[in-house]
Formats: sequence, structure tokens, C-alpha cells
Amino acid sequence: MKNDEATPPYETLEIGTPKDYSSDIYRIYFEVGEYQGAALKILTEYAGGKCKSTINQLAHGYEVEMPIQCVPDVVYRLSEKNIAVYQVIRYAKTDNTWV
Repeated sequence: MKNDEATPPYETLEIGTPKDYSSDIYRIYFEVGEYQGAALKILTEYAGGKCKSTINQLAHGYEVEMPIQCVPDVVYRLSEKNIAVYQVIRYAKTDNTWV
């Protein structure tokens, strides 16, 4: 299906953008300045439920699955604890659901 063939058409034009208010789940990479597991704790608390088990620790950050609209809130929570966020990368949409 092409983007302009969806009903309603605006849904596909906004997939994965800041206007995506769907419950679609994306794999997101947070590159952070980790200190004593503080970033992992925040991500684990925020993800909760099934998505908590999808957190993957990498050399300089974490991959986690969540809706795109959660990203600004997670960055805010990290910055509240003085955890530096160096980059956030949205990967592909997954088949999981947000609970």
C-alpha cells in the first residue's frame, strides 16, 4: 500500500513523526551519559510492562521500544536527573503493543 492509499490518508503521512499520536511502537536508541545505572532505571520505570523486557544495553546507551510520543518525556526525565542525552534515533516500527 502506498502512503496516499490509506484511509484516512493523513495517518500514513504522519507515521513516525512528532504528529504520530498512534499506539504504534518504535525501537528507539537513547545515547546517554550513564552513571551508576540511573538512565537504565529511568528507562525501565518508564517502559514498564512488556516493553521493559525489550531494553537492550549498548556501549553508549540503550535501545527500547515505545511510542514516538514518549520520547520527549523520557528525554525530560533523563535531563531532570542530570543525565546527558547525546542523541535519540528512531528505528523501525515493531509489532509490539504499548501496555
